[in-house]
Amino acid sequence: MSFEIKEKDLLARIGRLKTRSGTVETPLLFPVINPVTQLVPTRRMREEFGFEALITNAYLLKKHIGTPLKQDGLHDFLDFEGTIMTDSGAYQILVYGDVEVTPKEIVEFQETIGSDIATILDIPTGWKVTEEHAGKTVDETWKRAKAFFKQKTREDILWVGPVQGGRHLDLVAKSARQMGKLPFEIHALGSPTEVMERYRFDVLVDMVMTAKMNLPVEKPLHLFGAGHPFMLALAVALGCDLFDSAAYALYAKQGRYMTETGTSRLNELEYFQCTCPKCVKSSPEELSEMPQEKVQMFLAEHNLYVTMVELKRIKQAIKDGRLWEHMQMRAHSHPSLLSALKKLKKFEEHIEKHDASVKNSGFFQFDFMDLTRPEVVRYRKKLAGRYVPPKSPILLLAPQTKMKPFHKSVEFRERTRNLKSALESKMNAIHLCFYAAPFGVVPYELDEIYPLSQNETVTPPDSDTRNYVAVQIAEYISRVHCKTVILLDDPENWGEIIQKKVQAICKSGKIKFRYVNANKNPKITSKRLDAILQHLEQQA
Repeated sequence: MSFEIKEKDLLARIGRLKTRSGTVETPLLFPVINPVTQLVPTRRMREEFGFEALITNAYLLKKHIGTPLKQDGLHDFLDFEGTIMTDSGAYQILVYGDVEVTPKEIVEFQETIGSDIATILDIPTGWKVTEEHAGKTVDETWKRAKAFFKQKTREDILWVGPVQGGRHLDLVAKSARQMGKLPFEIHALGSPTEVMERYRFDVLVDMVMTAKMNLPVEKPLHLFGAGHPFMLALAVALGCDLFDSAAYALYAKQGRYMTETGTSRLNELEYFQCTCPKCVKSSPEELSEMPQEKVQMFLAEHNLYVTMVELKRIKQAIKDGRLWEHMQMRAHSHPSLLSALKKLKKFEEHIEKHDASVKNSGFFQFDFMDLTRPEVVRYRKKLAGRYVPPKSPILLLAPQTKMKPFHKSVEFRERTRNLKSALESKMNAIHLCFYAAPFGVVPYELDEIYPLSQNETVTPPDSDTRNYVAVQIAEYISRVHCKTVILLDDPENWGEIIQKKVQAICKSGKIKFRYVNANKNPKITSKRLDAILQHLEQQA
């Protein structure tokens, strides 16, 4: 098995997964193929819609097809030349309580029919279960996983080791650590379907991140039952590489039209909201007059198109280093997704650790939620842990400017025109820093370093962002060895929060404080600055 990572952003990866039937690119979605009744012919899945892989249910195949499938093989039976993954029937256990097959029998069947990616028969945890029951599902899945390696006979199949535990995160962590020690080529998070059906994406974040933090980072992670376009960006950003979904067909049978931001009912639409080959040739009114089977086919095909388009958008966002922005736009399509995005604050250290440190572009900062993005977290850690500020007696704090880098802007030169000679001749005595969203404090000498000048932010910042910057300033002042702080304030954009915070920290540290309204003629002239320096020298 070969899984090669080509691009990274957040915990997302564009990768190449080598299977027996060919190499596929991740993030990868497997449309679920019903072995008994299928709306869209499987051959068209690859040729027209661009899906490189499919997934079907080995248990249902064994139960309804059986011996003929063993003779023809899975690829011939499904008429599909790409990669085929098989599930084991665990979902049927979740729904019906049991299946009429043993773990060993389902392994043998998947080997016989020639699955490219196959799954052991685990025991799904489910949603509303006690911790005791969840623990039993974890233990039984672990027991079956260990036994599996004595049962399998083929080495050319990629086997999936599921992680169970449901919303009981301690058990998810335990299951992930156990499964991660076994030589599965792929891991999967089990029991997420009911969580997603209830729109508990905040719980899903906890489950996925707990699994990711305890699984081998080099292995792909499959998220069972996740395939709606509006939540794919979140799942990919959390580090899920593989997905499967029957939503395209199930929604079509219910008369539901998928978009990248949600789902609409066909009978409520006046206009189709995309330009896929289906939608440009028809209207909701025309479609409603067609026979039911044609309506279902139309919706299934549209749903496949919109899903594939969203996957491509996500991949391009990863390549551009802009997945955070894309994820945030999608999160605003539903309150539950926005709640999940806020949950990333809990895992910001882990995400920062695995995120690419340099990217192909700058980024946009919209509001306080962007304070969790890795670039901001990484800078805060490095400024506190690696940067050694100069031992200057005066700390001069200047507000951000519209142009970047700040020190080259006309706005900054205008604000400091009366200090020009002092800034040029007494740089050893003056430690110049800018305060800016979303980073907090930006020392002069770091002003041009990525990503400090490679971002665009909203002005004036929202209140949470202003508070964050104020706290970062206070923490920075507490670390530097200065005797006087001069604050060039921009009250139009920052209000009183910066002045009050700086004044308070100076008072507590017995540091002299000088306030200047940066939008008016500065009262601190070069002459006045010389007097301050002279006074400090006399004190020393």
